[in-house]
Amino acid sequence: MKTASILLAAGLGKRMRSALPKMLHPVLGKPIVLHALAAVQPLADLPPVVVVGYGAEAVVSAVVAAFGEGARFALQAEQLGTGHAVRCAQPLLEGEADEVLVTFADMPLLREGTLREILATRREQDAVLTMASVIGDVPRGFGRVVRDDAGRVVAIVEEAVATPEQLAIREYNISAYCFSAEWLWEHLAQLKVSPKGEYYLTDLVGMAVAEGRPVESVVLSDPLEGLGINDRVDLAACEKAMCQRVNTAWMLAGVTLNDPDRTVIGTDVRIGQDTVILPNTYLLGNTTIGANCVIGPDTTLRDTHVGDNCHIQNSVAEQAEIGNCVSMGPFCHLRKGAVLKDHVHLGNFGEVKDSTLNENTKMGHFSYIGNAQIGKNVNIGAGTITCNFDGKHKNPTEIGDNTFIGSDTMLVAPLKIGKDAATGAGSVVTHDVPDGGLVVGVPARPFARKEERDRQ
Repeated sequence: MKTASILLAAGLGKRMRSALPKMLHPVLGKPIVLHALAAVQPLADLPPVVVVGYGAEAVVSAVVAAFGEGARFALQAEQLGTGHAVRCAQPLLEGEADEVLVTFADMPLLREGTLREILATRREQDAVLTMASVIGDVPRGFGRVVRDDAGRVVAIVEEAVATPEQLAIREYNISAYCFSAEWLWEHLAQLKVSPKGEYYLTDLVGMAVAEGRPVESVVLSDPLEGLGINDRVDLAACEKAMCQRVNTAWMLAGVTLNDPDRTVIGTDVRIGQDTVILPNTYLLGNTTIGANCVIGPDTTLRDTHVGDNCHIQNSVAEQAEIGNCVSMGPFCHLRKGAVLKDHVHLGNFGEVKDSTLNENTKMGHFSYIGNAQIGKNVNIGAGTITCNFDGKHKNPTEIGDNTFIGSDTMLVAPLKIGKDAATGAGSVVTHDVPDGGLVVGVPARPFARKEERDRQ
C-alpha cells in the first residue's frame, strides 16, 4: 500500500489581518506549516505535496529551508475552495499511490499518531474515504458532521451553508482525510460549485454515501488536536496548547519545570535528565541542553548547545556552544559563534560574539569579547573590551594560556597576547605582548617580563 500526502497551505488568511502569510505565523518559534508538514512527512511514501497560493514564494522558501527536497509544491493561483486545491495537486500524484492523505497546514496540533489511525481505519474497513472529527462546544467555523439514525456519516455541511438545525450539531469536521486514490481522482472532477463560488472537498462524503460506499470516521480523543488557526486568537490558543503538550512531555521524561505556564520549549529542543528550567525561560530552535543543568529564570536560548552541569541565569544565547560545568549570568549575552569550553565562568553583563573562551577561563562582569581566541586559565578582568571593529573590518584578538587581563583593559585589535602575560588595570593595549610580558598604561608599554617579576 503506497501512501501520498497533500498539505493544503494556499489560504489567504484574511482574519489574521497580517502582511505575513498565515502559514508562516509561528507557533513555538516555528511556522505553522512546518508543524503540519512534520506530522505528515513520516507517513507518506512519496514527498508530500504542499499546495501553495497566497504568499507562495515565502511559504515555499520556508519549507525548503526546513525540509530541503522532502516536499513538492503545487500552485493554486485562484482560491476556489478545498476541492479545487486538491485538484491542483492531482497532476503530481495521479497514478503514483494507492491512497491519499489530505490535511490542512493551519492545524499544527494534529499528531502523527492520529493520522496513522486515520490511515489504518481506511485500510481495515476498505473505505473510499476516512475522515477525522471532534466533539465539542466551540464550532470555530468547522463543518458539521451529519449522521443517520444508525450513526453512520452521511454528509458534511459547511458552516456557511448549514441550516439552524445543522448548526446545532456538536460534531465537527476537522478536515483531515484519507482517500482511496483511484476513487478520489475520479470524483474530484464531479464536484459542483457552491453558492460561494467554491468547490468543497467535503462534498465527496455525500458522493460516497450516494454510491453506497463506506465512509469511516475517527473521532479524536483530544479535541485540541482539531484546533485550527483562523485568527490571532486561535494562534494564541494553539501556542498555549502546544506549549502545554511539550512541557508535559519533558516533565514526564525527567526534566523539572518549576512553572510550566511560564516556560516555552520548542518542539526541536532536547533536554537531559534532572535539568531544572526556571520560570520565564524560552528554549527555541535546535537548542540542546545536557543533564543536571539549571536554566533561568528569565533566560532565552536559541539554536544553542549546552553541556552538562551548567548554570545559566537571566541570560540570552543565540547560535552559541556552551561546554560542561559552565556558569553564566546574570544578564550575559552570547551572540552567534560564541564558544565557551568546560568550566568557563561569565560574570554579570558579559557579552561574547564569534569568540572561543577555552577551559577554566574566567571573564569578569561588564566585559565584551568579540572575534577573539582566548586560551585556557585566562582571567579577564571586569570592564575588559576587545576593540575589534576599525570602521571597516572586524579584527581578531588572540590571548594565550594562563594570561591575566586587568580590569578595564582595552584590547585594540588586531592583537596577540602571549602565554603567561598580563596587562595592568586600565591599560589600552595597541601592540602585541610576548609570552610572559607585562604591559601597563595608556598606551600600554612593557613593564617587566615574567621572569624578572618572579625574581623580584
